[in-house]
Amino acid sequence: MRRVLRRFVNTGDLARREANFAALTPIAWIERAAKVHGSSVAVVDGERCWTWSETRNRAVRLSDALRAAGIGRNDVVQVMLDNTPEMYESHFGVPMSGACLGCINTRLDARAVAYILQHSEAKAFVYDARYDEVVADAKRILAAEYPNFAGTLRIEARVTSESDNAYEALVASGSPEATWAPPGDEWDALSLNYTSGTTGDPKGVVLHHRGAYLCALGNTLAFDGMNSRTRFLWTLPMFHCNGWNFPYSVAAIGGANVCLRQVNAESISEALETHGVTHLCGAPIVLRFATEAMNKAPPSDRRVKMMVAAAPPPPAILRAAQAAGLDVTHVYGLTEVYGPAALCEWQSEWNGLDDDAQALVRSRQGVEYATCARLDVVKPGTTTPVDRDGQTLGEIVFQGNTVMKGYFKNPAATEEAFKDGLYRTGDLAVVHADNYVDIKDRAKDIVISGGENISSIEVAAALVNHPQIHECAVVPRPDSKWGEHPCAFVELEPGATLTEADVIAYARTRLAGFKVPKTVVFEPLPRTSTGKIQKYILRERAKHLLED
Repeated sequence: MRRVLRRFVNTGDLARREANFAALTPIAWIERAAKVHGSSVAVVDGERCWTWSETRNRAVRLSDALRAAGIGRNDVVQVMLDNTPEMYESHFGVPMSGACLGCINTRLDARAVAYILQHSEAKAFVYDARYDEVVADAKRILAAEYPNFAGTLRIEARVTSESDNAYEALVASGSPEATWAPPGDEWDALSLNYTSGTTGDPKGVVLHHRGAYLCALGNTLAFDGMNSRTRFLWTLPMFHCNGWNFPYSVAAIGGANVCLRQVNAESISEALETHGVTHLCGAPIVLRFATEAMNKAPPSDRRVKMMVAAAPPPPAILRAAQAAGLDVTHVYGLTEVYGPAALCEWQSEWNGLDDDAQALVRSRQGVEYATCARLDVVKPGTTTPVDRDGQTLGEIVFQGNTVMKGYFKNPAATEEAFKDGLYRTGDLAVVHADNYVDIKDRAKDIVISGGENISSIEVAAALVNHPQIHECAVVPRPDSKWGEHPCAFVELEPGATLTEADVIAYARTRLAGFKVPKTVVFEPLPRTSTGKIQKYILRERAKHLLED
């Protein structure tokens, strides 16, 4: 038997060759979309509208312009853009040049932006004029602390609606007839996304073409009804895990991208009516906005599909969304696994449950994507799965092609994350008898607010710099609007007279706006006999604080 099996190895007449192997890459789908759906709307942004043929040509022009500037394989192009056509075409044009796309969180402060630009060794930087002030401050920091950086930046292109639009000039300098090649290796880096992790120090997550291709296909399988008639509303920031790879999912099906710069109930309502939106994604706060928008619309039997991630939506919010006409799919993932990698796949037997029970099962993280090799919960420090009893806590782990390459220039963090052949998330969960995963805690004390990861350690470190604060600890507090928000428990110095407003105002001078605590509690911090703060007690207290 062994001699027979040897006939099927990758040698001789059964070797991998040009005719039977092509590197998987999601950027190739824009060529198919242009060929099959060329005259159909690809991207709409207010008064601006481009077909798939036009979008493809703009992406090719961008790739050609980047190559002409000497940018190619293993170079990083950073963009700081809203959900606009420029952001969408960058997801194709940048990797078409062979370079790696970096999407900077538009909510970050200047110091974080400066760190990402220099750490990623960016060769090009494209940013919207809306962020002129932050970019100017970041440049000053770069000049003072990284004086050699400017010499490595070959392209800086500002996006504006005025005649000095450097990005449009860059695109116009390229040719739509230029040839581009898919990656020679599907393991090549496609994107570099920075996540705050648990210490507050940004870590660069390197994702490859193969993983993005599979994740994008997984999205189309997980999200009911995605096809060429899909009208995808960009309520999810495209800078967030590359928009969970939905830029590529929409290209694969030849649907339409409806851009949205400001996410609120009014803008969603207008998009629903104007563009016939069928699908959207976001954090619990976006679910709340979408529910309000659907309730404003005239009564109809229309159903809109929505994918929700981050902290599990409260059952009451899920009930309201369903009643408004939103069919919610709850997903779970991280930047390190390309965005969503697990979903709460609906089971027909749940149709007989009452509303409360349905909302409870719908809020679970669920099972792995069809394109994810393995999702499991293991006993801490081991590779042994926990019992499927809905009680035993363990750590969520992943394996497979939709796990990152690793952390950029951080081998120690990469090795720690991949210990024992698993990607260890740091999230604690149980597994129910039906094999559905249910998160119970965040081992690394990350607060997920409005879909953004916030390091509690970073927030606490900023607050204790105040001379009247002796010590503090930050934990997540449930929030019906944001999912969670940072709640600071503060121990004051003797004689201090700080108020909650004082602490919040101070935090705003030290942190990006979305990281500022919305609740401050003044009390002695509970500690163990060795002096360690008992954060699990604080988390329970935060859960039961009276609503304002």
